[in-house]
Amino acid sequence: MQKGKFIGLLACASALTLSACGDSPPPAPPPPAVGVVTLETGTAPLINELPGRIVAVETAEVRPQISGVIRRRLFAEGGMVRAGQLLYEIEDAPYRAAVAQAQGALARANAAIRATSLQAQRYKDLVGINAVSRQEYDNADAAAQQARADVAAQRGALQSAQVNQNFTRIRAPISGRIGRSLFTPGALVQAGQADPLATIQRTDTVYVDVTQSAAEIIDLKQAMKKGGVSSVDGARIQLLLPNGSTYPIEGRLQFSEVSVDPTSGAVTLRATFANPDGLLLPGMYVRARVVEGQRRQVILAPQQGISRDARGRATALVVGKDNKAELRQVTVDRPVGDKWIVTGGLKPGDRVIVEGLLNLRPGTVVKPGAPQQVTASNGGAQ
Repeated sequence: MQKGKFIGLLACASALTLSACGDSPPPAPPPPAVGVVTLETGTAPLINELPGRIVAVETAEVRPQISGVIRRRLFAEGGMVRAGQLLYEIEDAPYRAAVAQAQGALARANAAIRATSLQAQRYKDLVGINAVSRQEYDNADAAAQQARADVAAQRGALQSAQVNQNFTRIRAPISGRIGRSLFTPGALVQAGQADPLATIQRTDTVYVDVTQSAAEIIDLKQAMKKGGVSSVDGARIQLLLPNGSTYPIEGRLQFSEVSVDPTSGAVTLRATFANPDGLLLPGMYVRARVVEGQRRQVILAPQQGISRDARGRATALVVGKDNKAELRQVTVDRPVGDKWIVTGGLKPGDRVIVEGLLNLRPGTVVKPGAPQQVTASNGGAQ
């Protein structure tokens, strides 16, 4: 009897349990939490990163102006030299002999001019009393003039020989750092040879030549004309060195070429940088960040909220009506720090989803909140 009651109670409990399960379905999962950033308009600097190469402010090739054998080298390779400093000596014996020969020829010409001048003067007195013929006087006068011309010619020859003798002492044309010597003592050098003896470069200040496409320059000028871009803080340039570090001294844009390179379609811009420590070396390739101006009333969207679809189009998920995720196709211009300048598809006040995007589909109801790792745009670039 008791066994029958126990079985009956167990059957009732099972029935009640099944009835309760049928009446109360499991609760729906809560909406996923996402981090959002509310977009605002602000001002953003227009920074363009361009390739560039460092050029010395002054470069001079040390070349011989006469032919001869190098006798001595009088500088330390890689050191600093001053303008006018003696760098090389060329064997000057042939040139000293040429100077002595020119001096002798000048002395001989001076002696001849004295004799011919006196003879011409005597004939001038005698022709008046018909003691000599007019032809003889003319010949004597012509000989005196020829002697004076010979003196002028020999004086020029002497000066030329002295100049060539001075060229045996090769001096620095500019101040700067001199490179390695391509010729050693004992080497024969010639005037007009292809290779310089050495090269001097002044690098306390350097040029940085960067190239920018003509299309980008036109876009910038048109934007300035429309008023969307101001030239405040323009012409500031920062350098990124080959090791990725930033050069600590800012440069200034000096000028831009007035023509476009027909082969590349680019325009060359030249900036100047102080180089007190000699860190910037001529020929070095760098990246230049050019601050072209300020763009006003732009929308800056965090890069974490912008993605690309299979076709490469920029898209963003925003929190729309009833907290549902909406997919927007957007148009972006350029990055500014960790944000994109958005020119289409988004407007001020839109809430862009920047966290919780994994497996999130359009139409899903979400729970928006403040992002944990993304700083909201406050209308300006950092």
